[in-house]
Amino acid sequence: MSLPKIDETYFTTFLVDLLNIPSPTGFAEPAIEFVEQELSKYKQLELSRTRKGALVAKWEVESDLPPVALTAHVDTLGAVVKEIKSNGRLKLSRIGGIQWPSVETEGVWVFTAKGEKIRGSVLIDTASGHIYSGAGGDATPRNDAHMEVRLEVRTTSEKETRALGINVGDCVAFDTRTEVTNGFIRSRFLDDKACVANLVAAIKSIAESGQSPARSVYFHISNYEEVGHGASAGIPSEVAELISVDMAVVGEGQESDEFHVTLCIKDSGGPYHEGLNKKLRAIAEKHGIPYKTDVYPFYGSDGEAFWRAGGDVALSLIGPGIDASHNYERAHMDGLNATTNWIIAYLLES
Repeated sequence: MSLPKIDETYFTTFLVDLLNIPSPTGFAEPAIEFVEQELSKYKQLELSRTRKGALVAKWEVESDLPPVALTAHVDTLGAVVKEIKSNGRLKLSRIGGIQWPSVETEGVWVFTAKGEKIRGSVLIDTASGHIYSGAGGDATPRNDAHMEVRLEVRTTSEKETRALGINVGDCVAFDTRTEVTNGFIRSRFLDDKACVANLVAAIKSIAESGQSPARSVYFHISNYEEVGHGASAGIPSEVAELISVDMAVVGEGQESDEFHVTLCIKDSGGPYHEGLNKKLRAIAEKHGIPYKTDVYPFYGSDGEAFWRAGGDVALSLIGPGIDASHNYERAHMDGLNATTNWIIAYLLES
């Protein structure tokens, strides 16, 4: 059986649009709504929300087999306002593991509680080279104490900044700098919006081919993964198998690369389910899907969050290789297509 064709143009357009929607953890509703609107095009899907705000799409079919589920997360790294400084600038509290050197001099949007958007830039507090030269700016640690947001409005005091409507706790979203070139997509927050695009593209391919999954399936789009508890709730207890779709780690000492999909055997939470892993390998080999296996030393998944919450499922983790995770990330269409094809094959044959 040949797999239905992937619409690469659609995939890329959807992913770029999703990347350009700010959605730090805790503030992911606009991205959830965007995915919900896209999935509402398919009459095969029954859409619902969890109380925590995750999106669940059920594709029900007639089958004697228990349902399966796939999960990917739409929330990203980001920050909130921690302090309004006496000079009107902002100190931040990071959401997730954003690396300060990777966003130094980057543009941000500050979203106030009243719905205003205010532009700013991330800088060290000793950024002026003609003042803090030599052992000054270059030697300043890039950490929470020394990074600040310079607002692109006229303010030089805490009072003036508060008068703009900015308060402690307001969401701060970093620019993604998304670019598509030579088959590569480079952007912040491909983790994990690339994998949300994998799920949506797989649904589109199967639906437009006139086929259906082999058994009922739940697609869970979580919104709190970057802080560790995204899919801890929202996966129905009747689900027998869960595939967590998230980025594969690319770097020194890793098997993963940007041109394959990867099956993670073990991460910081321990090994995944051997039986489901074997099943996925057999499906990939049957369809000639280029995949690798790997171990991620500093990594946790939404599927493991469900396990820790008591979820009784067989669990595997797959995803496209993404270079420079939690930094300025990059993926390639070869790895992204391989991931989508593996999802399609699993759904049609599971």
